[in-house]
Amino acid sequence: MADSGPILVTGAAGQLGGIGRTVTRLLLDRGLTVRAMVHREDERAAALRAAGAEVVAGDLLEPADVFRVVKGCRRVYFSMSVSAGYLEATMTMAVVAREVGVTALVNMSQMTVSQMSIQNTTSSPQQRQHWLSEQALAWSGLPVVTIRPTVFLEGFFLRFVAPTVRDRSRIELPFGRGKTSPVASADVARVVATVLSDPGPHLGQIYELTGPRSQDMHGVAREYSDALNREITYLDIPHEDWERELRKAGLPEHVNRHLVTMAELHRAGRYDRLADGVERVTGRPAMSVRDFVILHADEFGGRRS
Repeated sequence: MADSGPILVTGAAGQLGGIGRTVTRLLLDRGLTVRAMVHREDERAAALRAAGAEVVAGDLLEPADVFRVVKGCRRVYFSMSVSAGYLEATMTMAVVAREVGVTALVNMSQMTVSQMSIQNTTSSPQQRQHWLSEQALAWSGLPVVTIRPTVFLEGFFLRFVAPTVRDRSRIELPFGRGKTSPVASADVARVVATVLSDPGPHLGQIYELTGPRSQDMHGVAREYSDALNREITYLDIPHEDWERELRKAGLPEHVNRHLVTMAELHRAGRYDRLADGVERVTGRPAMSVRDFVILHADEFGGRRS
């Protein structure tokens, strides 16, 4: 599929290791022209520009901004962080994409959506918005490729686990005996970049992305132990303690509700999923928990020799 014009990547100035930022780098490495959308001009935007991207600032909730950013692009990667405005942003992107003639829209969704329907939803407003967004994009008639990753390794298994592994050699989460198959953001970014590089064969497809193994948290702890060469155990903490810790972090209520729901669904076994999307699209298997922990060993308190 030979499309002229730059490839638009939204959320390109996300945190180090973020999907949009990594997708931008991967596309540039392939010699493709990238327009990187950022929320504001800062050092992250400057770094993207230095890497070779065309950087544009804008707000996904402002239709005029979205039109200005999308105009001239035929391939678009659409993603937005957990936000109460996610559905509005999706609808704005859909309207603009139809107006300017986008020929491939890669939409970052969530694997939870595959288990949702009108009568079977969740208590996470974010997950409900993802489900509604997928319906709206289907109605739009746009050429969409849907990416549905499971929980990210960088989320629960780095952000929330690193302090307790570092300080107490223990994973403390309220997941009970529920199984999970977390995926690395680098693998998700590789899938997105592969699709954007040649969208034709992928249009209309839904790709579900997981890690290579579904296991309970005791199994995850064993992978941590192997990676760090020291014993890491799992403690199933009370759900109320988890919610209390989240509130101490000062996160917005929308984000809190989403994280609490994800923990509840893990405990209920709803994340016990395996999919081969990463290898099917990229030709390489997804990263294991063990390999991920090795990459981030210092953040987990280091590896014993």
